[in-house]
This record gives sequence, C-alpha cells and structure tokens, in this order.
Amino acid sequence: MNLKVRLAVLSFLQFAVWGAYLTCMGIYLSKIGMGSHIGSFFAMQGVVSLFMPALMGVVADRWIPAQRLLGYCHLLAGTFMILAGWYGMQHGEQTEFGVLFGLYTLSIAFYMPSLALSNAVAYNALTKAGMDIVKSFPPIRVFGTIGFIVTMWVVDVLDYEQNQNQFMLSGALSILMFLYTFTLPGCPVNKGSGKKSFIDIFGLQAFSLFKQKKMAIFFIFSIFLGVCLQITNGFATPFIDHFSTMPEYADSFGVKYPVVLYSISQISETCCILMIPFFLKRYGIKNVMLIAIFAWFLRFFLLGAGNPGDKVWMFILSMIVYGVAFDFFNISGSLFVDKVTDVTMRSRAQGVFMLMTNGIGATVGSFAAQVIVNAHTATDGTIAWRSCWGLFALYAVIVGVVFNVVFRPKKDEVKI
Repeated sequence: MNLKVRLAVLSFLQFAVWGAYLTCMGIYLSKIGMGSHIGSFFAMQGVVSLFMPALMGVVADRWIPAQRLLGYCHLLAGTFMILAGWYGMQHGEQTEFGVLFGLYTLSIAFYMPSLALSNAVAYNALTKAGMDIVKSFPPIRVFGTIGFIVTMWVVDVLDYEQNQNQFMLSGALSILMFLYTFTLPGCPVNKGSGKKSFIDIFGLQAFSLFKQKKMAIFFIFSIFLGVCLQITNGFATPFIDHFSTMPEYADSFGVKYPVVLYSISQISETCCILMIPFFLKRYGIKNVMLIAIFAWFLRFFLLGAGNPGDKVWMFILSMIVYGVAFDFFNISGSLFVDKVTDVTMRSRAQGVFMLMTNGIGATVGSFAAQVIVNAHTATDGTIAWRSCWGLFALYAVIVGVVFNVVFRPKKDEVKI
C-alpha cells in the first residue's frame, strides 16, 4: 500500500477515536446527573498531558519503537474506555462519578500521548522515504479531521451522544488502531551507551530547546494558545445549547442540529490544513502564528455576537475561522518543532509541545475559563455569555500583541 495512504489511515483512526466523545461527552454526563463535573472531565485531559506525552516520548526514543508504543497506548486507552462505557451501561443514572471518572482518566492518560506519537511515526516514515514533511504531512493530517467528523456524525445519527455508547465506540476504534499499528513502518530507538546522567535517563534533553530564545518564547506562547483551545472545547457547546431554553430560538437550525453546526469547525480544518505548506513557506512561523491568534479573536467575538436564529451566520463564520485558529497553530507548531529538533529526540520534542499545549495550556484554560463563567453566572443559573466571550476575545488580542513584540526570530529562521 502507498505510504501516504497508510499514514492517512493512521491519522483517520487516531482522531476518529477522539471524535466519538469529545464534543458530546457533556450531553451524556448531564443525562446521568454529572453536569457539574463536566469541567473536571475536560480538565483531566490537560492534567494527564502535563507528563504522559513527555514520558511516552522518552520511552519511544530510547526503548520501544514509536509505532509499537503508539499501539500499546491505544490498546490500554481502548480497554479502559470500553470499561467506562460498560460501567455506565450497567448502572445508568446510578453511575458513580468516582468510578466513571477513574476509568475515563486511565483511558485518556494513554490516549493523549498517542497524539504526539502518531505525529512522530508519520514524520519518521516521511523522512525515511525522502519526502518533504511540510508539503506531505498536511494532506495526510486532513484525514484525521475527516475521521473526527465521521465519528461525530455517527454518534449523532445513532443518538449515542445521549448515552455511554460513545465511549464504547471510541474504545472499539482504539483497539482497531492497536491492530493497525502492526502494519506501520518501524521507528528507530536511540539506546546509547555508557554512563548516563539523570537528564539522559529521563530523556530531558528535549527541554534543552528552551536554551534557544526563539524556542523558549514559542513554547511559552504555545501555552497561551492552548488556553484558547480549551476555552472553545469546554464551553462552545454548552453556550449553543443554552439557546434551547429561549422560545424564539427553540426551532432554529443551530438549536435543532448543534452537532452538525459544531462540525463545521472540523470541516473547516480539512481545508485549512491544506493551506499550511503555502503559508509556512511564504510567510513563516511567526506570521502563521499571528494569523492563528487573530482567528481565535474572531472565533470568540463571533460566538458572543451571534445567535442560532437571525445571526446564525456569525456562528457559522465562527466555526469556519476555527479551522485557521486550530491548524495554523497546532499543525504548524508541530511541524516547526520537528524541523528544529534533532532526529534522535523527535518523539520527546513532540511530547514537550503537547505538554505546553494540551497539558499546561489546556489545564489553565479549563480552570480559568470556568472561573470567568462562574463569575458571570447569576443566582438563577443564567450566564452572561456575551461578556464571557468578550473577555475571551480580549485575551486573544493581548496574546497577539505581546507575541508580535517579543517573538523575533532571525530572517533565515522564520520560514520552514
């Protein structure tokens, strides 16, 4: 089978696993009386990303080939996710938070590092084949977003968003991914020899990238943009859903088909990914990051200004610009890190990038956004969403201005 096709299948399965529950998990949790714990479930993705991607990156670079470790992570993630679904099925509305949350946490503890590992596997295969990663990877990554959309729609059509079957589907796809990894090209390990220091043993060499001013600034702002991603992951859907309580919007398209509306964001991703090679080579990483930050501002502003009725066009436009906001940061950032990193610590460097974005950034974003939403929640439970989205948009503007001032790589370092 053609290498690009094999890697496209890898990307499809990798994100199909996530798409089965990420955007609709809150609906299921609300149905079983755990609505107040939704924030905890999302925050835990960030917490485990603080250490698991970096740890698995060390293991992949030094002891277990990345494609093998990717499979093992999916095997464990899938097993625990199926157990979470099975537990929910057995107990229904009597499901206990501690047990469900524990099984879910164990699952994502092994899923989150697989995101960085799948990138490392793809980059390694493309490099060995002599292909240009910046040109070749984005079209492959498109299939990841397609996989995410497909499972979103499957869950919606089958009404799995209302129950634990979304977890069962995700777990089954993880098991399928485990089997598929046995067909992937092998990745090298670098065991080294001789006496090793603490830094060598625990694979902390990747953090030496912080010695370079441009990389230190890049990673710090990766945290700030990771905050933006978690804001929209955690609160965009509840915001859209709150319009269902208003008679004037009850029969609107946005309220009737929230999953379809939200999936426009992922559809936009598939188009924006294909634009990355052109923008990176023509404008460089700094300008691409600035475009992403401006897109986050538009994402938040348009959500706050729109509604699912006569202003649904603002919601749709917000979903469209999400593709730019996400891809021009996450995908371009991953490519940039790979480009400036030595091949011997490729997996660890991707793990550090994940640590900054899905770890520190996601954790801070989840809790900080919750504080803002709580501060704008009245005693009767109504939320001043317009003010919340206005503050989120202001945050994006401030990040963009500061980034433009402090991130000044040399001309020959800008384009990749």
